[in-house]
Amino acid sequence: MVSSRQGRWMVPPEHALWIPAGLDHSVDMLGEVTMLSVYISSDALVSLPEAVRVVGLTDLARALIIQAASPASDVGGSRRQRLIVALLLEEIARLPDRQLGLPIPADAKLAGLCRAFLSSPTARLLIDDWAEQLNMSRRAFTRAFRRETGISLSTWRQQAALFTALPRLAAGESVTSVALDLGYESVAAFTTMFKRMLGAPPRTYFRVADPI
Repeated sequence: MVSSRQGRWMVPPEHALWIPAGLDHSVDMLGEVTMLSVYISSDALVSLPEAVRVVGLTDLARALIIQAASPASDVGGSRRQRLIVALLLEEIARLPDRQLGLPIPADAKLAGLCRAFLSSPTARLLIDDWAEQLNMSRRAFTRAFRRETGISLSTWRQQAALFTALPRLAAGESVTSVALDLGYESVAAFTTMFKRMLGAPPRTYFRVADPI
């Protein structure tokens, strides 16, 4: 899990995170994690993404990252190594975006609501409640929230629940306890949401091998 002033992001196994140059951030490892980092010069790509983004790793990108970061790689720049790096740069631009971020709105009032929610997340967040607090219609609020964050409030709420749940599950808390604390009516409902967002149910998520 990565945090910065722009928001928070989770990086499940078989995913990667693009971080723009110069962005202060912190990283929390949940469970046993193997991570490889690739640093890209600002002049290496024609157009560098300006925002943090979670991407899915292709088999090709994964293999290229392992080769590029291998201690045995030729730092002197053999033809093979240059080809690996060149192909990796091409592949990075093709990696699919994944909605696994928790952006914080730039608008102060919206940001205040989001940060208050993060201190005590619940599955029962209603759009009408937040719209009323900001003296906005439901439609105006929905548009404003998506404009500020790029996602719906419903998706944002689910991702906020995951950001709260992951550290607790990694620490050994039961799925039942975490699900009920987050306001889910049943463990099954929480498990369904968790699997849909992260690709594996809570009980097996931390046993997925070889993340990057």
